Amino acid sequence: MDVGLFTRKMANGLHPATWEKIALKEEMGRSWTYADLHRISNSYANQLRELGVQKGDRVGVLLYNCLEYFGVYFAVAKIGAIAVRLNFRLSSGELTYALNDSQAKVLCFHSNLASELDKIRQQVAVEQYICLENEQEPIPEWSQPWRLLEDGSAEEVPEQNVKLSDPVMLMYTSGTTGRPKGAIWTHDTTLWFSAIQSLKWKFTGQEIGMTTGPLYHVGAMEDIGLPVLMMGGTLVITKSQGFEIGRILSVIEQEDVTDCFLFPFMIYEMLNATDIDQYKLEKLRTIYTGGDPLLPSALERLKQLYPNVGVVQVYGLTEGTPIAASLDPQDGFTKGQTVGKPMPLTEIKIIDDHGNRLPVGEVGEIAIKGPAVSVGYWRNPKATMETFVDGWCKTGDLGKFDQDGYLTIAGRKKDMIRSGGENIYAAEIEDILYRHEDIQEVSVVGIPDPKYIEAVCAVVVKKKGSQLTEEEVIRYCVQHVASYKKPRKVVFVDELPRTPSGKIQKYILRQDFSEEKLEA
Repeated sequence: MDVGLFTRKMANGLHPATWEKIALKEEMGRSWTYADLHRISNSYANQLRELGVQKGDRVGVLLYNCLEYFGVYFAVAKIGAIAVRLNFRLSSGELTYALNDSQAKVLCFHSNLASELDKIRQQVAVEQYICLENEQEPIPEWSQPWRLLEDGSAEEVPEQNVKLSDPVMLMYTSGTTGRPKGAIWTHDTTLWFSAIQSLKWKFTGQEIGMTTGPLYHVGAMEDIGLPVLMMGGTLVITKSQGFEIGRILSVIEQEDVTDCFLFPFMIYEMLNATDIDQYKLEKLRTIYTGGDPLLPSALERLKQLYPNVGVVQVYGLTEGTPIAASLDPQDGFTKGQTVGKPMPLTEIKIIDDHGNRLPVGEVGEIAIKGPAVSVGYWRNPKATMETFVDGWCKTGDLGKFDQDGYLTIAGRKKDMIRSGGENIYAAEIEDILYRHEDIQEVSVVGIPDPKYIEAVCAVVVKKKGSQLTEEEVIRYCVQHVASYKKPRKVVFVDELPRTPSGKIQKYILRQDFSEEKLEA
């Protein structure tokens, strides 16, 4: 089965009652059944074929979260084309780069994004623009509207000879280190990733899942979303903009959500909400989270408030399996410093700079192998050869296994700080500082130092009302780690720079807080 036949195969395998079951629902709004999803994606697929889109062509998708996002995605897959899922927050320059790098033939977009697109239309090779009206913004004259169920356009899509190994999607990496690369997802990569999650968490089709992230990102569609649909459950889609934790909790409660993905910052806002007691969340079974470590104090508070809700912490990356390892709820307190064990059908090893496997307890680069690993980067053979070696994805992350087989993250390979001849792992210092009662968030980076080559700099977000000082932070670190690992600079900020998927952009911190700027 390929992704293009996803809804069709589900239809054949589902009980007739399930075929009319709600597959997708916007938060407290519109909904589509599985039958609707199948018919509408057929309609979109046939419209794309009329526009000349053929197998292998790239179709840009620049949409906010909505039911139509899934209709467009499945339509692209059904005709064997490749979806380029684009971040609607991109600047015009970034968007131009992604469209030209992917060589998108058609771009599907929401009408309230037209003004930004109009600025770059002469700089990209897009041949056709298809617009979906949004927020009552008119459809521009240089595009055409999506058509639905007209003139029999919902008929079955002719066989396109799609192979499991064919690309189905390009996901541009979040750019924590600069210029993004287009990770290639194939039909089987996508389906295997859904199956792995369903195996791990025993999805049955009774789940009501909820995505809180933007659908252009794997953390919203592929994480939890597609597995719930694969098994015949219902997926609730939240709005793309205007995040409010009160609204999210209301949706969980009113829609009887059983499984949802919340990024750590969302959980912290949830726990800091003054009216948290009014949300009972009686049907919620599991919260999935990842991107940053969750504070032990947050786990304890969640357990007190919602003793029946399990918290699963996950680790992964777009090209190396988005959820490659997970920490089960029962291990949250005893192994909370780790990201758990490898997911089903997924292998993880720790290697040195020459690719040799390192023994338990030694820090090295994390490499991942499995059926959900990307096959490479789009039009970037050099980066593909460097990252994907003999079936393994070299993640650029540092980590180690303990005696029980649990994986601990030691930071990015590029984040290792070489100070005074010693290797200092940023994640170790961050783990210590996250335990301080006055620290809300922290990120540790290396900055230039005339004496030590590099010095440790801690960028800290204090908890509201805290009077924490630089001296207190340094003194706290010395109590827990060797003196040479202590921060030599501490900078207090209101917030940390993040990608849309919630990852801290350390390269921005390094740029902003170099030694010269700190002393200015």
